Amino acid sequence: MADEISAEFPFESKFIDVHGSKIHYVEQGEGDPILFLHGNPTWSYLWRNIIPYGAQVGRAIAMDLIGMGKSDKPDIGYRFFDHAKYVDGFIEAMGLQNITLVIHDWGSALGFRYAMDHESNVKGLAFMEAVYRPVDWSDLPGIARIGFRLLRAPGVGWLMISVMNVFVTQFVPRAIVRDLTDEEKARYREPFPTVGSRKAVRVWPLEVPIGGSPKDVHDEIVRFGGKLRQSELPKLLFTATPGTLIDEDAVVWCRENFKNLTVVDIGPGVHYLQEDNPHLIGSELVKWYRGL
Repeated sequence: MADEISAEFPFESKFIDVHGSKIHYVEQGEGDPILFLHGNPTWSYLWRNIIPYGAQVGRAIAMDLIGMGKSDKPDIGYRFFDHAKYVDGFIEAMGLQNITLVIHDWGSALGFRYAMDHESNVKGLAFMEAVYRPVDWSDLPGIARIGFRLLRAPGVGWLMISVMNVFVTQFVPRAIVRDLTDEEKARYREPFPTVGSRKAVRVWPLEVPIGGSPKDVHDEIVRFGGKLRQSELPKLLFTATPGTLIDEDAVVWCRENFKNLTVVDIGPGVHYLQEDNPHLIGSELVKWYRGL
């Protein structure tokens, strides 16, 4: 498999009804399901170069979260618990069993939550730049702290995300080491062409449990995070330098707190690691999966 990073998304779009809305997904391969869950503000396109690796060993499925990608954008709150309802509903509607979850960003919190509530239906957890514990403002690097305060500020956050679309046009490229091509940038903009289409993107920063707020999301992450530390499920952590959510200190924490953990360093990476080294992620995923 060539090591070039392709901008193409050569998968047939499929849709399934979940709670009255169409959820978009793509799939490739056969066998036990390997479910890829993206975060904010991306969609299944993020996994395009990794899906073929998953398809070597199983049925690789990448869904778009509700309100994101090619999935429907109903008039809902788009809080963490709304997304969880649709992820759980997708897994149920698809009849997925013995799942391996490959998860990133908010997709990781959704995946961890599902796994800890349905551990008998999960084979393993592969994660990168993940949400597995709450953070305090002091935990964030200075620039991230300023960014989150702006994004969460009434009016300012709406203007930046919904009107200026900075999350998609500025944050994503800056959180990748290599330069995205014009085609790749266009693909990331594609699902969010209007102010109204960006509601899910806008709500996600408000859901990050920083300093105990919002309390319900904070408490939920503490709940499933506690279970995760006790879980014997096989875990694969992809790390990068410098990383964002999982930096050097966080890797040490994960090694000390997670059982049955394999750690793979992909080299340079900020947050959207799938865009910097998808072939290493894919090949190491296959190697780990074959050992499950």
